[in-house]
Amino acid sequence: MSLYNKYILPKFLNCACGSKPINYQRQKVVPLASGLVLDVGIGTGLNIPFYNSEIIEKVIGIDPSEELLDLAKNLSNACPAHVELEIGSAELIAYPDNYFDTVLVTYTMCTIPNIHIAIQEMRRVLKPDGKLIFCEHGLAPDIKVAKWQNRIDPIWGKIAGGCHLNRDIPKLIKTAGFSLESMDQMYLPSTPKFAGYNYWGFGKK
Repeated sequence: MSLYNKYILPKFLNCACGSKPINYQRQKVVPLASGLVLDVGIGTGLNIPFYNSEIIEKVIGIDPSEELLDLAKNLSNACPAHVELEIGSAELIAYPDNYFDTVLVTYTMCTIPNIHIAIQEMRRVLKPDGKLIFCEHGLAPDIKVAKWQNRIDPIWGKIAGGCHLNRDIPKLIKTAGFSLESMDQMYLPSTPKFAGYNYWGFGKK
């Protein structure tokens, strides 16, 4: 692991993913999580303050980065809800089928290498009546913006931990077998358009 990935990238991601517009989006979706929750790519724990502890049984947050999880420990310890942090991969979730009431994924689908496999894994571990709650940035509908996303994407990924700007979030979710029950989308304010087109909502099996 390079010095950049170990020492600089975690703080960069924490700052970028904790901006005011993004935290406002988190406030829209995280409180909807209930029961036994899997937070996929919990990272530095930026979702944790927004959980509604009254409807949470437990949150299990997985992330492949030990450095990011270390930054999440203070937030998890201070949270009224029971939060457990685990090193884990979204492409191979170490839990049984039909296990979680809610799978939450926020600003994570952009960085997962094998995203198709990961979303299938999220569907596998979700109960038949459970919800996949998501909030992600991705491919913009405007042709000019999308072209810039495609141009910038290879360079952006190298400085932003493998983040992709141009993933078609709704298509990825539906291709994995989810039905989109609710979804909103817009450009986030005070955010560059190439990185600021946001999708959020929930899907079911």
